[in-house]
Amino acid sequence: MAHTDEDNLVFRELQDLHGEVLELLKNPEAAASLAARGVNTSLAMVIADGLFAYLRGEREAAAEDLATAVEEIRGRLALVRGEGAGL
Repeated sequence: MAHTDEDNLVFRELQDLHGEVLELLKNPEAAASLAARGVNTSLAMVIADGLFAYLRGEREAAAEDLATAVEEIRGRLALVRGEGAGL
């Protein structure tokens, strides 16, 4: 399937947006604000990478990144809930 100019524009915009999201997550002030809400910015970057991989049609990379994120979030929730105390 041939890519149209409109497709190329969409993908360029998505690529730019991905870069902006990562840049924001790396900003110390933004990271501190997010950390105050319990958000780990490194994990958020993995999630962003997974989302944008999916939007580019890179399903395997997206699945790997998003599965990693889900596993990490579940592990952190288990610790908060005390479910990992026996480990």
